[in-house]
Amino acid sequence: MMQKAITQISRILVGALFIFSGFVKLVDPIGSQYKFQEYFSEAVLNLEILIPYALLFAIVLIVAEILLGVMILIGYKSKFTVWSLLLLSLVFLFLTWYSAYYNKVTDCGCFGDAIKLTPWETFYKNVILIGFILILLIKIKLIKPLFKGNAPKVITFLSLAGFLFIVQHVLTHLPLIDFRAYAIGKNLQEGMIYPKDGSIAPVHDFMLEDEQRDLAPILLEKEKVMLVIMYNLSKTDAAGFPEIKKVSEKAIKKGYTVYGVSASFSDDLLVAKEKYNLPFEFLFCDETTLKTMIRANPGVVILNKGTVTQKKNWIDVKELKL
Repeated sequence: MMQKAITQISRILVGALFIFSGFVKLVDPIGSQYKFQEYFSEAVLNLEILIPYALLFAIVLIVAEILLGVMILIGYKSKFTVWSLLLLSLVFLFLTWYSAYYNKVTDCGCFGDAIKLTPWETFYKNVILIGFILILLIKIKLIKPLFKGNAPKVITFLSLAGFLFIVQHVLTHLPLIDFRAYAIGKNLQEGMIYPKDGSIAPVHDFMLEDEQRDLAPILLEKEKVMLVIMYNLSKTDAAGFPEIKKVSEKAIKKGYTVYGVSASFSDDLLVAKEKYNLPFEFLFCDETTLKTMIRANPGVVILNKGTVTQKKNWIDVKELKL
């Protein structure tokens, strides 16, 4: 009786953790893409050949993670599920150990941007998790389906379809839930205040520089500011320029201060400005900061005295309320 109780508790804990961990990344797979790019970089695993496939890796692992969590809870294909959970956890264990031991990646991203853990905290979390999975492996015969007949199979495939739909939606638009310091409703000036515990401020490296100075302090005091984010011009979706041009012209007519913001070279930006007849000047900002601000390239961020009031991928800029 005790063994059965321990097995079921382990089953619930493992399933819930995998579902939560997968969900907070599912709503923002581009964040996981950036994390894989960091892992694959020369400075970490030196697997730069895999960087172009970082998004694919992210989607496969995220969907696998959350789907396995569902499968263990409903008891579908328990042997396959438990072994898959163990394999996936061992991969995560290695990555977190590598990050912690060599101090290569300070945030593994195991809970996306929802919960921040140090590499060693994440490593020990994975050790404990593997302990629960080993319990399930030893007592695998006690893992029975919650539903009879084909119900577990149907639930699994419906879940998979739902997860893939969410991935497609957030990649086309923006994350369903924004856990970052630049989310709608967040005030960037307040985010720049350093916590009393000495940790880094939620909003850092945020500068909007022209050739002479940082305009961020000025722009964060204005009521109507539109920032057109193009973190890397060479990776910007060219199909978005016509829509960006239309919405920026509309914003200017309504009294908005409009700037493009990029980490690309100024010469390339001047070429793009002339080629697409863009009605605004460009400012420079750190690429990582821009990727954190909005998961779109190009994307639009609306500020009112430093508070983020709207964010849209270029596909949805017609929905902006100006």
